[in-house]
Amino acid sequence: MASKPKLRTGPDEAVAEGMLERRHAVAALLGDVDDALIVTGLAGSKDDVLAITGADCPTAFTLSGAMGAATAMGLGLALAQPERRVIVVTGDGELLMNVGSLATVGVMNPPNLSIVCVDNEHYGETGWQESHTGRGVDIAKMAEGGQIPNVRTVTQDSELAEAAAILRAANGTSFVLVKVAPTKPPPIHRSRDASWHKARFREAVLGRN
Repeated sequence: MASKPKLRTGPDEAVAEGMLERRHAVAALLGDVDDALIVTGLAGSKDDVLAITGADCPTAFTLSGAMGAATAMGLGLALAQPERRVIVVTGDGELLMNVGSLATVGVMNPPNLSIVCVDNEHYGETGWQESHTGRGVDIAKMAEGGQIPNVRTVTQDSELAEAAAILRAANGTSFVLVKVAPTKPPPIHRSRDASWHKARFREAVLGRN
């Protein structure tokens, strides 16, 4: 069996040939997010989004400690705000904690909801243990089995543009699994005041009362 790429700790180190670098891939998939409400999972996916939006962006609700909640929260937000574009950006480990939420997403099928799963095959929040996706589990197939209508798996740069178009303009919920190298870019530092983040996100969604 071929050995897997070694974990790397800096964004300037080259990823293994043929693998996607996560920050580049997420930025290419999301494109312009000024019109979107974003919910992120923990650790890497949170930092991938904040690298695009800037730290403490009021329209990005970044979870910390609520592992498994991102997809369900994004679904609720999409149903409550049908005129707004809602994007969930999560990781393979976080989504595996509550993978049954994909079935509920498929049944409800809100057309304004897009989900990106950044799959590096590791649990970045808890010590870089190998996740189930490193042992053959395919979350995209789970999304298809949950009846999400627009599902893509991205493994190379040439597939990013089509997947980005599906995320933005699909008729029905879209789900993109992007396989990335197991790198660990430096974190984006932000305020950890949960009440402050909640109030700012609420204002971004509902406006000032």
